[in-house]
Amino acid sequence: MRVLNRTIVYVFLFAVAVISIFPFLWMVVSSTNLSVDVTQGRMLPGTHFVANFNKLVDSINLIPALWNSLKISLSTTILALLVASLAGYAFEVYRSKAKDVVFNLLLVSMMIPFAALMVPLYQMFSSLSKTVPFLGINTMTAVVLPTFTTAFLIFFFRQSTKMFPRELLEAGRMDGLTELGLFFRIYMPTMKTTYSAAAIITFMSSWNNYLWPLIVLQTPEKRTIPLLISNLGSSYAPDFGVIMTAIVISTIPTALVFFLMQKQFVAGMVGSVK
Repeated sequence: MRVLNRTIVYVFLFAVAVISIFPFLWMVVSSTNLSVDVTQGRMLPGTHFVANFNKLVDSINLIPALWNSLKISLSTTILALLVASLAGYAFEVYRSKAKDVVFNLLLVSMMIPFAALMVPLYQMFSSLSKTVPFLGINTMTAVVLPTFTTAFLIFFFRQSTKMFPRELLEAGRMDGLTELGLFFRIYMPTMKTTYSAAAIITFMSSWNNYLWPLIVLQTPEKRTIPLLISNLGSSYAPDFGVIMTAIVISTIPTALVFFLMQKQFVAGMVGSVK
């Protein structure tokens, strides 16, 4: 009976794994085929990846788009890790009723959809274009500032900080460290797994961000890779082989980040759950 139950579990897990991996495999295989093969559902690898790549390079500014996405994602990730970890650390270490109220309001803000904030945000950055050009529309700053941290990320760091040993802070204070010294010299090195998990979440979210960059970035040379891929799919006769090639290339950075940091990601997520 035990062997039968274990077999059923393994079969179920295998089926779930196949369903989860199938879209990725189909994307990779389709990037090696012609558009007509993709529409016909061909699942065998072809020999047209180089041709699709050459068409892609001729169709869009691939390297500038990748560079724009990388700049925005790295800037967003660095700022998010710093601000969200400072906020989560402060909310958990320096407890008070007033801060608990502020934190609860912060959690309530998670229920507000971003679509409801787009119009006032656009008006704000549009007005800044006249007075502070580097903060206005069609700038990288306008993309990063509204999205570099979220209530979820602050909540994530606060939950992880609950597991942080307070004895280290007390020992640091006895050694004469300032509060910022405690944060940068004790808290940050100790919470490496949490930072890794947050970095993966933020980088992937920023890299795949579509709606806000679509509104803010108004010239072709400033646009990111998701926007250009969307343009490929909106043509009268889209070349699905080229589109799949572009998606494969755009997936490589996020896949590298995840696979290089997957152990820290799992450890950080488990630590936050505890």
